[in-house]
Amino acid sequence: MKKILVIEDTQQICDVIRIYFNNEGAETVIIQDGQKALDFIDKGLNGIGLILLDIMLPNTDGFTICRKIRMTSDIPVIFITARGREEDILYGYTLGCDDYIVKPFSLAELYAKCMAFMRRAEGRVLSDIMECGSISINPNTLQCFVDGSEIELTPKAFAILHYLMNHIDWTVDRDTLLNNIWGYDYFGSDRVVDNHIRLLRKSLGKSGRQIKTVVGRGYRLTKN
Repeated sequence: MKKILVIEDTQQICDVIRIYFNNEGAETVIIQDGQKALDFIDKGLNGIGLILLDIMLPNTDGFTICRKIRMTSDIPVIFITARGREEDILYGYTLGCDDYIVKPFSLAELYAKCMAFMRRAEGRVLSDIMECGSISINPNTLQCFVDGSEIELTPKAFAILHYLMNHIDWTVDRDTLLNNIWGYDYFGSDRVVDNHIRLLRKSLGKSGRQIKTVVGRGYRLTKN
């Protein structure tokens, strides 16, 4: 069985999860600092089957960490947090979490959910390559190809393209891109999205026309 990564700064919660899960036969990895969690994710999530993620953490927040995970991985993520406001819950799901559990919670229920999500993930057959028209990306290696030739993208440009790839033919507004790429606490102008889209189109060459401007709303990625 793969390990469960617990990103939580409260020692007591870490201890009870570790003891309960270990007694049930599940191994855990504990990280109690947001920046250390980001560093761990940068090194790869090999051997990790699921992530339990708090929102309020030292040095960075769980929303930022979830967004980072979803840029490269579809590993199950369950938020465990004291923040039970509807807007926080909805935002968690917008970022791609699989479940959102408000503290206090039942250890037995949490363990059962973890096992169910891990079994489902292990049965999932996914291609590393995402394709749309002449554009293809590999989210695991952060590579982008146009007509089979690799092109270089900045991290932000890749993140935007990855999000659009996950929403082909959807109109995605600027606020959605800001929240998912820059973070919900970003206070700059939404013109930053337009500037990065312009640079992304330039990098994609002729295939940049697949990113359509929807006047007054946002952008849509199409197959031609």
